[in-house]
Amino acid sequence: MRKNKASLSSKLLTEFDRFLKINSNLQTNSANPLPNYVKTNYKLSAQEFTLTKGLMRINHTGEICAQALYYGQALFAKDRTTYKHLIQAADEEHDHLCWCQERLTDFETYTSVFNPFWYASSFVMGATAALLGDKISYGFVIEIEKQVENHLQEHINQIPRQDTKTHAILAQMKADEIRHGQNARDAGGVEFPKPIKSLMTAMSKVMKFIVYRL
Repeated sequence: MRKNKASLSSKLLTEFDRFLKINSNLQTNSANPLPNYVKTNYKLSAQEFTLTKGLMRINHTGEICAQALYYGQALFAKDRTTYKHLIQAADEEHDHLCWCQERLTDFETYTSVFNPFWYASSFVMGATAALLGDKISYGFVIEIEKQVENHLQEHINQIPRQDTKTHAILAQMKADEIRHGQNARDAGGVEFPKPIKSLMTAMSKVMKFIVYRL
């Protein structure tokens, strides 16, 4: 019994360390380079600049949440296969986080001041889903990734096509999110009922409204 408790304590300390590093932007090295893009001399107008950096701040926070969700789910995954699946997805989401951070650095703008809150709340949601079983946990992935796919497409439609670097990042992120969702379906994830989907959508809208500004 003590061994199990010590093991959980050790894991929680590891997760707290990860929380500190991610939210202080210390984990900035991605395993994979930025997606390829054709460089242009196009300069965003003032309005386009404000829009794009706000949307990329949302995407950055979205990846903060994705890290927390996957690690929270992995902490209480019921079997080793599920654990490995979640960690692999978290690694890819880490690439996304680094790419978004680089783009925000390009824009010389800030990340959301509420990122620690979004991380903590997402970690709790992920852990709770995992405690309900792997099928529920995978179902959570399916719905989250579907919503992320939709908002990434919205951003792709809004950001000027001449901003090729941002478009390349968003396009690769969208492709990866679609694959994560499909992998979760293939693993037996359950479809959530409409009320839960609506609640998750409402929470996402609140997050995006706040992060775009702060």
